[in-house]
Amino acid sequence: MPKQIAELFSSIVEAPFGAIGIRVERGELRELTYLPPEYEPKSGQDPLSKKVAKQVQAYIKNPDFEFDIDLPVVGTEHQRKVWNVINAIPRGSVLTYAQVAKRISSAPRAVGQACGANWYPLIIPCHRVTATGGIGGFARHDGGFHQNVKRWLLQHEQVSGF
Repeated sequence: MPKQIAELFSSIVEAPFGAIGIRVERGELRELTYLPPEYEPKSGQDPLSKKVAKQVQAYIKNPDFEFDIDLPVVGTEHQRKVWNVINAIPRGSVLTYAQVAKRISSAPRAVGQACGANWYPLIIPCHRVTATGGIGGFARHDGGFHQNVKRWLLQHEQVSGF
């Protein structure tokens, strides 16, 4: 694992697909990132890193776990609209990019871009948005590691067909 990249994260939580990096700055959660398996777990030293890590671990054990983390307001107005719709998708369900777009009078591609700009995956569960004919992209990637993460998350939440 590149040491300089690992140092960006306040905490790194082991996950079945690899790891989740947690970045906290000035007492606020700044980012969650899906990391490949070569990243070793790292315990957070500050209270928020510990809280987020504990909640990520709880979700990995139980897909019904509900996060209780205050998120700073980030993103454009459009991105926040998309993220609000995504937050309302219940576990075990998905919407397509087109369905989300219709709810906010947008376009599917713009919804996909907002999903890719999500700083807090898992907490804002963008993995619950799929393409009309399949799983779709994930975290600004169309295949490989990230698509396998999305597939694992959907299976973890008992969404069939992916």
